[in-house]
This record gives sequence, C-alpha cells and structure tokens, in this order.
Amino acid sequence: MAHIVVLGAGLGGTIMAYEMKEKLRPEDTITVITKEPRYHFVPSNPWVAVNWRKREDVEVDLAPVFEKKGIAFRPSPATKVDPAINAITLEDGSTVTYDYLIIATGPELAFDEIEGLGPHGGFTQSVCHVDHAQKAGQAFEEFCKNPAPIIVGAVQGASCFGPAYEFLFILETELRRRKIRDRVPMTFVTAEPYIGHLGLDGVGDTKGLLEGEMRGHHIKWSTSSRVKKVEQGKMTVEEVGDDGSVKATKELPFGFAMMLPAFRGIAPLRGIEGLSNPRGFTIIDKHQRNPTFKNVFAVGVCVAIPPMGPTPVPCGVPKTGFMIESMVTATAHNIALLLRGEEPKHQATWNAVCLADFGDSGVAFVAQPQIPPRNVNWSSSGKWVHGAKIGFEKYFLHKMRRGTSETFYEKLALDVLGIGKLKETTISA
Repeated sequence: MAHIVVLGAGLGGTIMAYEMKEKLRPEDTITVITKEPRYHFVPSNPWVAVNWRKREDVEVDLAPVFEKKGIAFRPSPATKVDPAINAITLEDGSTVTYDYLIIATGPELAFDEIEGLGPHGGFTQSVCHVDHAQKAGQAFEEFCKNPAPIIVGAVQGASCFGPAYEFLFILETELRRRKIRDRVPMTFVTAEPYIGHLGLDGVGDTKGLLEGEMRGHHIKWSTSSRVKKVEQGKMTVEEVGDDGSVKATKELPFGFAMMLPAFRGIAPLRGIEGLSNPRGFTIIDKHQRNPTFKNVFAVGVCVAIPPMGPTPVPCGVPKTGFMIESMVTATAHNIALLLRGEEPKHQATWNAVCLADFGDSGVAFVAQPQIPPRNVNWSSSGKWVHGAKIGFEKYFLHKMRRGTSETFYEKLALDVLGIGKLKETTISA
C-alpha cells in the first residue's frame, strides 16, 4: 500500500490527481493538499480583468469532484516540506506523510523584487490569479472614466509572456468597443530581446505576427527593458543594450498598467538542498523525478528549467498548458511503474499548443517540443483563434468538473494531429 500526495491544485495538480488516481493499485491512496479549495482557469483571467467573465464562470469547487473520485482533499497551505522524512506540515498544524510526493504548487509571484510592482500595495495590476484579475477589472472600470496612457508587459526575470500579449490586445479591443481607444496611448514593455520571443526564442513567425499586430493597432513597444521602479502614474524603465549597458532610462506615464512579475518557488520549497534550485524551483530529471529524493516528482510551473540562453535582460522559460499536461502523464506512468516494482522510463514530450486570444482575433502556435530545436515550429493568426479559445475554455472547465484528465475524443484528435504527451521511444506496449 502506498500513499501519494499531490501538493498543489492548479492546472498541473488537479489533472495530476485525476490521472494518478487511474494508475493506482486498489490498495493505494491519494491526497491533494492545496491552499485554495477552488480551481480557477488561469487562461481566462485576462477576460475577467476586462469584465468579459465573472469569477464564478471560470472556477470549479474541487471538494465534491475529489470526493466523487475517491481522492482525499486537504485545503490548507503547506508551511514546511521535509523530503528527508517524507512529511509535509500544514498551516492548520497537522502533518501529512507520504510514500510519493508530486510537487505541483505553481509559483510564488515575486512582486516584491521591484519597488511599486503589483496589486498588493503597488501601482500595477496582474492577471496571474483570479483575485488579481477581479481587482484589475475594477481598476479598469475606473480608468475608463478618465482615459490615459496604458502600459502592459512583463518585467525582468518573467517567464510568462503570452498572457501579457493577450491582455494587451484584449484591452485594445475593449477600448475600441467603448469608443475611447483614440484617447489611450498604449505601450508594451518587456524583458524579451524582441517582440514574440516569448522566452522561447520565438515559435514560427511569432516575431513578425506580433509586431504586425502591434503596428496595425498603433501600439508602441520597448524590448530588452528592465523596470527600475513603479510610482503612482509613472514607471521608470531602463532600456538595455546587447552588452548589458543601460542605453536609456525613461519615465513612462500611465493611468492603468498590468505587468507580469518574475516567478520563484513557494517558501516551503526554497532552500532545500538537492530539491530546489536557488530560485526555489524543483529540480527534476528526464522522468520528472528529483535526482536526490527519488520519491519526489514535480510538474508544472514549479519545475526548474534553465533559460534558453543569455539575453540582455533575464527571461525565463514558460511552462505552457499542454507542456504541463505532458509532464503529468509522464509522472503518472512513472509512479505507476514504481508501485509495481519497475523503474521509471517515460519522458514527457514537452510539446506546446497555445491559443493567444486578442479579443476578436488571435495568434496560435504549435511547438514540438516547446524548447528548440524543434520538429514542428508553426504559428498562425486569425479570427478563428478567438473562437477556438472560447471553445477550449468551455471544454477544459468541463473536464475539471467531471474529474477527467483526458477525454477519448481529445486523445483521438491529438493522435490525428500527431501531438503526443509521451515520447514515442518510451511508450510500452
């Protein structure tokens, strides 16, 4: 008999619990520990932030779903993880022990690393969490009463760029609908060395597509930019040259700003030798397994992945939705092997399939694998992306409410498209 614990219940943790449950032996048990009892669909947050969605539209109450699936649920934050003794201490004072731990916590948002950044005592908004998106939606309504310049982007060390582009164009679409776009200069400020880099050195022609969209919508941009500080109505930005020197320092005015922060591992995971890197992200091998604590696996944004290469301003590597799902499938298969006396052999493809909605159009890309060099490197744009994103939102929330990781028709469609979650050389008969 083995007890498997999933730490975290975001995208990775929730589908991890569903998929792992299906791989267990009858005598095994599984528990999910999370600080929040409700799952929210993060890709919908930009819509919440312009009041195109309400919070309840994009949330799932996990307790009844887990109960139906036979998954134990502990909605209390972890305060300490001790992999040396296979134990997790919770905020409510209790301790949970495990035979296998799957870390799926997502990140801690490092707003505090830049003066004045973030919605918690700072001057910028965020779409990283539904709480932030709700607050941004309120701030946007107030902004529309007195239009002024808008700044959107991602700061130095950020690893999540797609939502910044999405929110930029969704805002632009909403401003046009309200007929106040002509009163709102818009600037995109990013750590990326070029527009469309995305922390991935581009995918297909994302550079050309996104630059074209910005020109077509009269949006200015500032790349290789480092945010020095944010004050009420003013952002101080340093433009950095290829040699790392500061080319120019600018003070950009704004009436509304949304900047994605850098990420780091959550506090209970930071500083554990052999488990985490200096930023607190969990170290894994090709099987999603920690090389020091071999009964610990990790999936999702909490995983340590080195940057693509040096850039004038630091850029992290994003962990996109389908990439995370492939990590989940590999982890479930590998723990199932361990439970049956075998060694892990499955590897995630880390393929990426992304839909970036722009409000009335969008950009889509497929990267196989997400990190180059790639077998498939494709991107496209059009109004169809907006419809596809809406359809995907409804489908994914349906899966979460049913307690399903992957439906048969999803698997069939992916097989037809040749987009797999496991590397073919590791799939057993």
